[in-house]
Amino acid sequence: MAVPQRWAVVVNPTKFDDLPAVRTRIERACRQRAWPVPAWYETTATDPGRGQAEQALADGAELVCPLGGDGTVRAVVTGLLGSDIPMGLLPGGTGNLLARNLKLPTVDLEAALVVALTGRTALIDLGEVTWDDDPPEVFCVMAGMGLDADIMAGVDESLKRKVGWWAYVVSGVTALFRLGFAVRVRTASDRLMRQHARMVLVGNCGELTGGVQLIPEAQVDDGILDVVLASPRSLSAWLAVGLHLVTGRRRGHTSLVHLQDAQVTASTREPVAAQLDGDAVGLRRNMACRVLPKALPVRLSDI
Repeated sequence: MAVPQRWAVVVNPTKFDDLPAVRTRIERACRQRAWPVPAWYETTATDPGRGQAEQALADGAELVCPLGGDGTVRAVVTGLLGSDIPMGLLPGGTGNLLARNLKLPTVDLEAALVVALTGRTALIDLGEVTWDDDPPEVFCVMAGMGLDADIMAGVDESLKRKVGWWAYVVSGVTALFRLGFAVRVRTASDRLMRQHARMVLVGNCGELTGGVQLIPEAQVDDGILDVVLASPRSLSAWLAVGLHLVTGRRRGHTSLVHLQDAQVTASTREPVAAQLDGDAVGLRRNMACRVLPKALPVRLSDI
């Protein structure tokens, strides 16, 4: 694969204690391999990456690489959508969820750089979600309501900087015992479910932070979304669900339901905490999701 002659890094400066050192490291690695150095675009509080990605395209970039958390990745994807310009993933956040699901380097920055600049280009699916009456948004990994969003909203950012994804575990212990909600879930094939749930998760990918395989069946290029409804009501039920996940579904619990379809809607009686690719988005009552098949070109490892 030819190395692009013009490429860009869209970086979230808040993710790094010493951003100049990170930039120097990337530029040094490029020069050592006789690769062109990238143009740099920094995100802001008002524009987390979409505008920067669009500007990189306008400036002639042949590859755009987000360098930040999962929110930065999603914003850059939004800016690249429909352009046919590939995205390369550089690790910069705590979760790096899309990179994990694509089996890309999540710790070694230089290894990720090699994949981004020399790897093969493959098309992957995206998800699109509409919350209540809001405009549609894309997601790379998962959109959800309930427990997962409670965990994201409850994470202590200072603790997260110190201990990484363990901060989500601490938040999860607090969120675990909150009350659930009444929900109605309908798929495009007209499968309808009404139940009391603790979590509704719509996934384009199946792996969460910490290597937890929530949806082992999920594939990022299969043209469908995977839906998980969790409705445990006791500590023993939660332990059974945990065993279900840890053992790769060899043992499990009936309170974990799995559906697949190209479109799905979920409606709750009362507003429920919601999240998008690991970012809390507030309280919502309606979530309508659809798959965008093979919508994004991404650089992947040749191995």
